[in-house]
Amino acid sequence: MKNMTVGSPVRLILAFALPMFIGNIFQQAYSMVDTMIAGRFLGEQAIAAIGATATLYSLLMNIAWGLNNGYCVVLSRQFGAGDMGRFRRSVAAMIGLNVGIALILTALSVGLLRPMMGLLHTPADIFDQSYRYILIILAGMITTVAYNACSGYLRAMGNSRTPLMFLILSSLLNIALDTLFIVALHMGVGGAALATVLAQGVSAALCGGYIWKNYRDYLPGRADRRPERAIVGEMFATGSSMAMMQAVFALGSVILQRAINALGSAVITAHTASRRVYEMLMVPMSTLASADSTFVGQNYGAGKLDRIVQANRKTLLMELGWSLVSVAACWLLGRRLMVWLTGTADEQIIQNALLNLRLSTACFFPLGALLALRYSMQAMGHKVLPVLSSAIELAGKIFSAAALVPALGYLGVAVTEPVIWCVCAAFLAVAYVTVGHQRRDRAA
Repeated sequence: MKNMTVGSPVRLILAFALPMFIGNIFQQAYSMVDTMIAGRFLGEQAIAAIGATATLYSLLMNIAWGLNNGYCVVLSRQFGAGDMGRFRRSVAAMIGLNVGIALILTALSVGLLRPMMGLLHTPADIFDQSYRYILIILAGMITTVAYNACSGYLRAMGNSRTPLMFLILSSLLNIALDTLFIVALHMGVGGAALATVLAQGVSAALCGGYIWKNYRDYLPGRADRRPERAIVGEMFATGSSMAMMQAVFALGSVILQRAINALGSAVITAHTASRRVYEMLMVPMSTLASADSTFVGQNYGAGKLDRIVQANRKTLLMELGWSLVSVAACWLLGRRLMVWLTGTADEQIIQNALLNLRLSTACFFPLGALLALRYSMQAMGHKVLPVLSSAIELAGKIFSAAALVPALGYLGVAVTEPVIWCVCAAFLAVAYVTVGHQRRDRAA
């Protein structure tokens, strides 16, 4: 466990972020290997089949992930305040809420999958492959929710190293099972999906067992399991705020994906490949923002607001540094990465992938600032403003899907998210400064 209410904010954030960063790199590396194996052994259409429904799965998982992040923000505040009784009762509420949301999301998504794929304009030539892939992923959604809940619990208490071990294990197992199911057993994209579900299930089971063995005193006992309305309400309100923020953002991506799918399989392949690379490059930024939110949550619970301001400034500087590295890497190595990842010789696919990759990384600093400010404000209990920033994203993606993409083709897709990141970062920066001035005025 790590108490982040004392000591150097930068050292605490970096020490906490490093294991998360390594774990997330392994997870993104798996996604890249998954794409590479599918492309080289199943062809370009397999990459398109996986990418065509990726935003649909992201929408559902962002809801569950947002809820879990909200629950863990509450846990980190209570841990920072030293209220262990309330902490254990909140853990009991988190378990019940997670089971319920996982079952509801799985039932709804599996039952409505074909109509949703139709709404996404999934191309006919990859429809069956896409359906097979996403059906298996959605049916195993509870394994991902369980892992996120267990790792979030540990991070709320300042332990980011243990989730790293299980995430690395999951990523390596994913790669091994991908190779077995796709290359050796010729199971197609369904094998890639099954590998993901099985690896997540093993990781969740091991992480849960570790918590049971090493953190039993911090788990709810029989007296803690009775639902307490105030705690359930606080958990659900905070979780719903973060889930709404994530869902609104992800819904915009679904709408944009619908426009992308209408451009054909070759464009889907290019878009999927470029996203694999820049999502890998986003890992340090999202990890820093997530680590900062845990720091903010604990210090907010302890009433140490000056430490929060100091940490947020340093986090933004680190986000800027990494964004410059990312831009240089993509301009120098982008083409080689696209060819290596897809195994394609199709120049149109390579050029479209490069276009999206370079435009996206050029606006990485606004994205890093957006992530850091969102998570920090959520950790301090500000529920409305981060959701409003997601609503701006949704509006921007709806406009793009309706006007830019039909007029500009894939160029309209490529400029959409970078412009939105800049607008939303500016909005939250103004909101953050305004809220800070209001808090200081009240204190005075």
